[in-house]
Parts: sequence; C-alpha cells; structure tokens
Amino acid sequence: MSDGGTTEDAVPPSRRQPGALAAEVLTVLGASDSALTPAEVRDLLDPSGSLSYSTVVTTLTRLHDKKMATRVRDGRAFRYSAAAEPSALVAWRMRRLLDSDPDHASVLTRFVGSLNEKDERLLRDLLGKLD
Repeated sequence: MSDGGTTEDAVPPSRRQPGALAAEVLTVLGASDSALTPAEVRDLLDPSGSLSYSTVVTTLTRLHDKKMATRVRDGRAFRYSAAAEPSALVAWRMRRLLDSDPDHASVLTRFVGSLNEKDERLLRDLLGKLD
C-alpha cells in the first residue's frame, strides 16, 4: 500500500464488525412493540434480502442463550423480544465496543473526556458509590 498502512486490521466492506449484527438485532427487538419472528427481524434489518435467514436465527439464538433476548414458540418458529430495558441494551453495546479495542485505557480516557459536565459528574458519583 502506498500510504504505509496495513490491511490486516481492515474489515471487508461487506462484513460487519464482530458483535455489530447482534447490536443491530437488539436495536430492532428493542424498538418493536411485539415479539418478532426471525424473518421479520431479517426484513427490518435488510429489506434487500441479502442477509441470510440462518444468520439471523443464529444471532437470535445466541442472544437468547446470553439472556439478552426472550423467545416464545409460535407454531414451528419462535418470536423474539429484547429481554432488557433499553438502557441495559445500550450498556451492553458500550461494553462490546470497549471490548473491540485492546487499549481500554485510551478508549475510556477519550470517552470520559467527551462527556459534558453533567454526565461526568454523574459518572464520578456512580464510581464513588462502588468504593
């Protein structure tokens, strides 16, 4: 490469980052007023149909195994819902993002540095309660 960069860390444009599909699925489940079938989740995520049904089923099954989604049987299939309130889902996504970078100190430093005064004060209060 002429810019001296490497392609080892690059993700092909057609592939999602690890955990990205799970986060997208949780967002769809959390926004729905009712439980969704895997086909409904797939259609909401990718109306073009390029996302495979089996990929969505696998993702939903893993989220269910992690207690992030609940399911109820509906005929031969299941219907899925988000198992937690929206703030828990956001916290889970934040944790996944943090885990995607090995330099946690740098990520957290930048995150805290980007907070407004009110949120920084809230974070300090919450951390103080853990001591």
